[in-house]
Amino acid sequence: MMAAITRSGSIALLVSIAATAPALAHHQMGGDTPRTFMNGLLSGLGHPIIGLDHLAAVVGVGILAGLAGRGIAPVFAFSAAVIAGVALHLRGIDMPAGELLVGLTTLVVGGLVILRSKLSPAMAAALFALAGLVHGHALGESIVGAEPTPVAAYLAGLFVVQSAIAVAVCLGTLALVRQPSRTLGVSVLGAIVAVIGAAAATAATL
Repeated sequence: MMAAITRSGSIALLVSIAATAPALAHHQMGGDTPRTFMNGLLSGLGHPIIGLDHLAAVVGVGILAGLAGRGIAPVFAFSAAVIAGVALHLRGIDMPAGELLVGLTTLVVGGLVILRSKLSPAMAAALFALAGLVHGHALGESIVGAEPTPVAAYLAGLFVVQSAIAVAVCLGTLALVRQPSRTLGVSVLGAIVAVIGAAAATAATL
């Protein structure tokens, strides 16, 4: 009984945190547009960590890449799609219901992790491209109006950090799936990713 209450409390806490994630994700520089190379770099380095919904998606992508067993190339494909999404935002290309799509794509990624799905190359490419574009477009809001130098620094920091996180998760997943007794941990992580995605999608509709 106590364990069930604890699990419920943990899920409620995750939902509460994730509901505020869209707001937090755009204010790692205190809401100010990066104006220097260092500002841009710090903003890019911090975004995948401060934005809980984005961090969840990055972790989920890393797990799916590990489950697929095709190396780390899918991770870099996702990171490239995120950068492309940022570029679309900076060019003024709108994405209707962007925050809702961020939550939904994170939810889908989490669901596939729970199922321990081994995506085909075509399906992985389509999912990672869509998720990356959606998340990148949302992240781009924080650097609209910035000069080219801080924008370039932001993109570099963002690409490096989220790729490093996803690669580490991918390698960790590969180690786990070699030990069948520990694969439950993969599903638990998938559930957390899915809950964060569901909460972010819900918050976007309020």
